[in-house]
Amino acid sequence: MLSPRNGACLALFFYFIWITLNPTELTKRHLAAVKHENFKTCEQSGFCTRNRAYADKATASGSSWIPPYKLDSKTISVKDGQLTGVVFKTLEGGLEPVRLPLTISFLTSGVARITLDEEKRQKGEIELRHGSPARKERYNEVQDWVIVGGMTVDQNVKHTTDQAETIISYGPNQNFKAVIKHNPFSIDFQRDGETHIKFNSEGWLSMEHWRPKVDREQKEGEPPSPEPTEDESTWWEETFGGNTDTKPKGPESIGLDITFPGYEHVYGIPEHAGPMSLKQTRGASGGYDQPYRLYNSDVFEYEMDTPMTLYGAIPLMQAHRKDSTVGVFWLNAAETWIDIVKTKTSSNPLSLGVAGTTNTRTHWFSESGLLDVFVFLGPTPKDIIQDYSELTGYSQLPQHFALGYHQCRWNYVTDEDVKDVDRKFDKSKIPYDVIWLDIEYTEGKKYFTWDKDNFPDPIGMQKHLDLHGRKLVIIVDPHIKNEGNYPVVDTLKSQNLGINNKENNIFEGWCWPGSSYWIDAFNPSALKWWKSLFAYANFPGTTPNTFLWNDMNEPSVFNGPETTMPKDNLHYGNWEHRDVHNVNGLTFVNATYEALLARDDPKHQRRPFVLTRSFYAGSQRQGAMWTGDNLASWDHLEASVPMILNQNIAGFSFSGADVGGFFGNPSKELQTRWFQAGAFYPFFRAHAHIDSRRREPYLAASGYVEPITQAMRLRYSLLPAWYTSFYAAATTGEPVTRPMWYVHPSDEGGFALDDQFYVGDTGLLVKPVLKEGVTSVDLYLPLTDTPYYDYFTYEIYRGQGKTVKLDAPLDGHVPVLMQGGHIVSRKERPRRSSALMKFDPYTLVVALDESGSANGDLYIDDGESFEYQKGAFIHRRFRFSSAPSGGKSHSSLVSEDLNPSPTKATAGFVKTVRDVRVEKVIVIGVPTAWREKKEVVVSEDGEKERRVGFSYQAGEKGKAGWGIVRDPGVRVARGWKIEF
Repeated sequence: MLSPRNGACLALFFYFIWITLNPTELTKRHLAAVKHENFKTCEQSGFCTRNRAYADKATASGSSWIPPYKLDSKTISVKDGQLTGVVFKTLEGGLEPVRLPLTISFLTSGVARITLDEEKRQKGEIELRHGSPARKERYNEVQDWVIVGGMTVDQNVKHTTDQAETIISYGPNQNFKAVIKHNPFSIDFQRDGETHIKFNSEGWLSMEHWRPKVDREQKEGEPPSPEPTEDESTWWEETFGGNTDTKPKGPESIGLDITFPGYEHVYGIPEHAGPMSLKQTRGASGGYDQPYRLYNSDVFEYEMDTPMTLYGAIPLMQAHRKDSTVGVFWLNAAETWIDIVKTKTSSNPLSLGVAGTTNTRTHWFSESGLLDVFVFLGPTPKDIIQDYSELTGYSQLPQHFALGYHQCRWNYVTDEDVKDVDRKFDKSKIPYDVIWLDIEYTEGKKYFTWDKDNFPDPIGMQKHLDLHGRKLVIIVDPHIKNEGNYPVVDTLKSQNLGINNKENNIFEGWCWPGSSYWIDAFNPSALKWWKSLFAYANFPGTTPNTFLWNDMNEPSVFNGPETTMPKDNLHYGNWEHRDVHNVNGLTFVNATYEALLARDDPKHQRRPFVLTRSFYAGSQRQGAMWTGDNLASWDHLEASVPMILNQNIAGFSFSGADVGGFFGNPSKELQTRWFQAGAFYPFFRAHAHIDSRRREPYLAASGYVEPITQAMRLRYSLLPAWYTSFYAAATTGEPVTRPMWYVHPSDEGGFALDDQFYVGDTGLLVKPVLKEGVTSVDLYLPLTDTPYYDYFTYEIYRGQGKTVKLDAPLDGHVPVLMQGGHIVSRKERPRRSSALMKFDPYTLVVALDESGSANGDLYIDDGESFEYQKGAFIHRRFRFSSAPSGGKSHSSLVSEDLNPSPTKATAGFVKTVRDVRVEKVIVIGVPTAWREKKEVVVSEDGEKERRVGFSYQAGEKGKAGWGIVRDPGVRVARGWKIEF
């Protein structure tokens, strides 16, 4: 009988034999550039090739092209905020047209949803090949995992209809219109009488209907079968990477052209390693020749500036032009490709001063499922993200510790190693909050176990971390090791909780443990079982301060096609994997999130922390993501910023990249610059490959450890501002890091910028150094009269749509400006972790605008529980204003309560922080008339008015004058006023 350890060694031995026989399936243990041959191009994807060819045929036909789809006006009904009808697809050869049920829902938010199904599949009136047990319908359950609100229909829509078209008026003040042409079927979406989005204006709508496979082999005595009129070579099966996809339902792809007339810039559809403003994909100069692909995949050492698929998919696209933003959300979890083409229209030479416009035409196609699209007509970026977040959920409000620094590598080898790293952070006076364990903490890569030799006392290890309020994160992936005497896999198999193969038997593949099975997180019984595994009694060695990392959940299958699962595998309900692939990672993280909730007493639940690599729309509700297996290279550092910005504008704010790069060893300069940039990622974690050198920040050489420490302390000092920004994301959907076009939608100079950004609504404008050898940066300032101040020196900058040069020596500060008109909250006392800062006093930094005004918010709660949902929080707005009074300027700073409905829980929380005060107020951009000011008047609710000292500092050599009020004695939980 093999012992578990010997069994693990034997599995690893066979794994390396398999690697030797399959050299193109190298895993991330083997350092090599991305293997392009492991991943499909459009030309190697049957449905991608067919949809592109269909579009090319339509384009080449010009005005003679007759789209085969028409909406039968006799079937149209408009009732209770919905239009229903039947679109008919005309077939060649006089065959009976295909019936495609259409539903258009008009929501109270002003969002429209368009759904097109196929009646025969819907009713199950088709035959599957190979005796497949798969479901016959088009997959119609992705909404159950993604949509959580915002679906109330507008009962007040108005409509007119005739033989040619139907017009629906909807939205705020009925200023949105859907102009639905019947034949050929198309929709124009208008706002204020102008068309902003067009569906099927090019006639590329395609829904591959079910049809039986025709046996074209000529039998003796029978006439030959007619030659096919279409290329059927990939209809019935498709082979790639040694795997044959049996396609029991035949061809079933959907495609649609979506045009944004007058819009040059489109953003979104993460995850890709390219610029934020998406490029053209059909051979234009400077563009790509492949479509953007959304097919969650384990692509390690990925390349830069490519539309190649990566680990996650959010099919939300926003189009932006001056003062207008619109968008579409393509709700489909199957493999999806998007082509982008931009065409410019010349201006009329007789129309002086009227410039030409750019139209962006996109072409979306998915392998299976419904055509299901949400349309957002804006008009602002904030409108789009709020409506989208209402549908798919707001970003999770994380525990406060999660916004601190996370230290990770593959792997910390023993519990003593973990404690040693912890001590060295303290000795070096570098703050951090979380240390991570990769897969080697387990016994033979069996999850829910500990390596007894190297981690004999995980509880003692965590008690050591608890001394300074630090946390532990461990990895648990969806593959379960196939080994005897392992209760987890025994239950998975005996209770049929795994994903099945096409024969409906449990699917076996290869991942880190060797032979493995995969939990089917779509299965309610599997979810219940998964929750039980995380109970403290069932997972000894874990504590309330143990949190989770879900990796490899695309899912990654080392010996599978494209390093993932065969598409004809079967999930709960007999849905094929092709239908659910992109949402698979979300379901697994959902199971882990629910498990972390379930392990605690319902009366004392804490917010889970889960990091995921794979994601879909809606994953923002469950935790954080990171950009995967990057490289220790300058181009990967540079790419991290637009990748994170694209995540933020797609509703997933809690995002980051591995600081220092996962693969390889960064130079001293690169590591320092990466920490300086990473201090402004929403999710701030360093991670490294098992073969890389140790590179904890305290190991940096003299001259480098100092600026790294400085950047990390800057992050910690600004945690109040970060937490307030996350609260905004959790309640409004607004991004935590915001690109220039989002904050300044009128300023065309910022529309393509993706290397500088704002932190929430703080007015902090960040431009990290992203290139080697650079000691200054050129930062673009928008078209505004508002002054900007250097965060550290108070030097004044004014933009008016120009760039300014900021010094950025390696041993200096990160280039950060403060936009006038904002108030930033921070804590200035250096601590070892965020937990030790909880009751520290606040400093308010007031950056005045051209009118002498500024505003800023501060949100505080207990940082870990859900009590804030009952009102246990403080939300204050600080407002600085200046107004003439008696021939002089009278200025004041007030604190206002933004909690509209205080509760008993509010009062209870306020008691816990009643002694937390504001210890300093710094006002930047003060007039020279303040030079004689020596004191200010402070009044606080329930207290007597008092006078407090004030000191003034004159501005010199381009710097702003500033003043400081030391220890005004006001408390953050109360209303108060400081009169200058």
